[in-house]
Amino acid sequence: MGILVKLGVFGLNSGAVHGADSVAVLAPLAEQLGYDSWWAGEHVVLPSPQVPPSPVRPETPMVDPLVHLPFVAALTRTMALATGIIIIPQRNPVVLAKQVASLDVMSGGRFWFGIGVGYLEPEFRAIGAPFDDRGPRTDEYLDAMHALWTQPAPISFSGPRVQFSGVDANPRPLQHGGPQIVVGGHAAPAFRRAVARGHQWYGFYRSPEQVGQDIAALSTAAGQVERPAHLGRLGITVTPSGPLTAEMVDAYAAVGVDRIVTMPGGTSLQATIDRMTTEAALV
Repeated sequence: MGILVKLGVFGLNSGAVHGADSVAVLAPLAEQLGYDSWWAGEHVVLPSPQVPPSPVRPETPMVDPLVHLPFVAALTRTMALATGIIIIPQRNPVVLAKQVASLDVMSGGRFWFGIGVGYLEPEFRAIGAPFDDRGPRTDEYLDAMHALWTQPAPISFSGPRVQFSGVDANPRPLQHGGPQIVVGGHAAPAFRRAVARGHQWYGFYRSPEQVGQDIAALSTAAGQVERPAHLGRLGITVTPSGPLTAEMVDAYAAVGVDRIVTMPGGTSLQATIDRMTTEAALV
């Protein structure tokens, strides 16, 4: 039953269990139960009142993942720590490169850099970030960050939106070439970005049937863009839209999913513990 599928946990930097006391219980528990990765998402601000496609009510607490994950790193020893996802075009790439490298170093090389382009125009407007060019901006920001992680000093980069030269950035990530890149999104550009840049593709709230379609779309994208050999096989990671069942585990495994990242956050700490324990037993 789903023996080839790995299990991660998502979203415990938000909702009723976002606080330090709850995370201090849940992070070691996740590792003890066999979860291989801990994922944290972000929205800097949310539209108020809530309007589509905003995912949650505006009063929902959501701790910044680059603050939350170092706390989890100090509580754990083996789990990978992942952003699921960071909205790249809303961030300064030079500052973000430093934060990512620092987190990778302080976690002992356990960080996975999950990225996406974003989709909430009101959030971009509040931050003061352009919305319309967020796809090309994401790619350029990733290139600039990679330069800061890998180029010998003095480092330089020149693009339409980002330029720097005569600088150095240390510490460098412990992982050679920088952290694993996890590309989120269900649109054609995201599929192409995952093939060209990602170690993993991440689908959020996708059913097994939808993931089958996504994998077919990734195969199409692989015929459109080149995949660098050093990236190896593209991993498939998915968060279901509800509680996990044994039947779902088998269905995800059958379509080619490598990792299921559940979202067990409940209305209380105990409810979250109970669901994490139940779902861990399924994989």
